[in-house]
Amino acid sequence: MLCDISATSATPDDGFPGPLLDVKPEGEQEVVLAGGCFWCVEAVYRRLQGVREVVSGYAGGSAQTANYQAVCSGSSGHAEAVRIRFDSSQTRYGEILKVFFAVAHDPTQLDRQGNDRGTQYRSSVFYADEEQRQVAQAYIHQLDQAGIFAKPIVTRLERLEEFYPAEAYHQNYAELNPGQPYIQAVAQPKLAKLAEKFADKLKV
Repeated sequence: MLCDISATSATPDDGFPGPLLDVKPEGEQEVVLAGGCFWCVEAVYRRLQGVREVVSGYAGGSAQTANYQAVCSGSSGHAEAVRIRFDSSQTRYGEILKVFFAVAHDPTQLDRQGNDRGTQYRSSVFYADEEQRQVAQAYIHQLDQAGIFAKPIVTRLERLEEFYPAEAYHQNYAELNPGQPYIQAVAQPKLAKLAEKFADKLKV
């Protein structure tokens, strides 16, 4: 079921609008998002209040190519993605999307994030049902209409067929490898931005 929350959605202190349409909060929900390197997107959502589990993995391709070597080739059809399970009474689907567009990645970059290039790094919402698709589609339109970004949002909406967890060494990579140069260059600025803009939404 969808909820129109436009009547209560004044522009927040962080200056980034939340969605005017949202999925009704009902227990535990999950969504799969792709926004570049899964290490960095995972790191962002692990800090968010109400999030119970974040798993790095692959979505968009087949079981036969759901491995890091195949995905890195750029020809597997997969995107590096994260599956986020969350308590919708604490954090709603719309808030998950807001963090995705505001902090977790740049949704205006086509098939890349920074120096990471290829369809495996595409921006995508892998929706589980029609409600998730409608909310994501409406939110993208809302952000484009508001001119939040200098360029149009290129985030794809793809039906989730299957999510394949990545190899064990990819899980919680940023937290376990804080000194790794890529993590310092890419993940740490996202976490700093998250702490600045969403301090009240972080786990204590």
